[in-house]
Amino acid sequence: MGEQQQGPRWGRWIVIAVLAAAGWGIVRSGGHEPGTASAAPSGSPSGASPSSGTSPGAAPSAAPSKPSGSYDPADYAAPVRTYAAEAGVDSQLLMAILYNESYKPHDPDFERAWQRGKPDASFGIANMHRAAFDDTKPGRPFASRRWEELPDDRNLAVQAAAWHLHDLADQLPARIGAPLTKDELLALGYNAGAGNMLAFARGVKIGPQAQSYLDRLRDNWAKSGEVVK
Repeated sequence: MGEQQQGPRWGRWIVIAVLAAAGWGIVRSGGHEPGTASAAPSGSPSGASPSSGTSPGAAPSAAPSKPSGSYDPADYAAPVRTYAAEAGVDSQLLMAILYNESYKPHDPDFERAWQRGKPDASFGIANMHRAAFDDTKPGRPFASRRWEELPDDRNLAVQAAAWHLHDLADQLPARIGAPLTKDELLALGYNAGAGNMLAFARGVKIGPQAQSYLDRLRDNWAKSGEVVK
């Protein structure tokens, strides 16, 4: 999110993985730990009001799943459906964004090691930056949570991303002067920021990095719809 990648940069991540393994001894291999992401993610809050913009008194996100190793966004179809409904956004869009943001390893220790060398890096499976998380959480069910928890709690990452999309949607004009759907503009806003999203909505030409993100979103769209059925 907001780092403007032009697609997977596997060579770069391989180098980082080698350095991380050598310097910190942190990168773990294998599947998910028992009872974590390989199983169906735990339940989510009920009784939230998607249209209200806030959910005072709602239950917090599910307990951290302490994930490790490989990651498949499809494992999080249940929380995607739940938190998309809670925030009043399209579950297919939210899942497609998770696929778009799955270009890098999401092992918690790896993410923290990478963040030591790049303090402005994003956290969690939705690649959310600190400022975006802190701007999104007030008045929300996860208001007491911290950005630093995102790598360890994938359900929290999904919930925060859903509400961030909700806030972006509130900023879109009623009329869009561009050949883009509302969901496409929200995805571009998630990646490039609200200012760029509004510029694109006015018809400003999309740059190559944003276009790459949009192309990947379209590639992931049908698959995402199937996953969240």
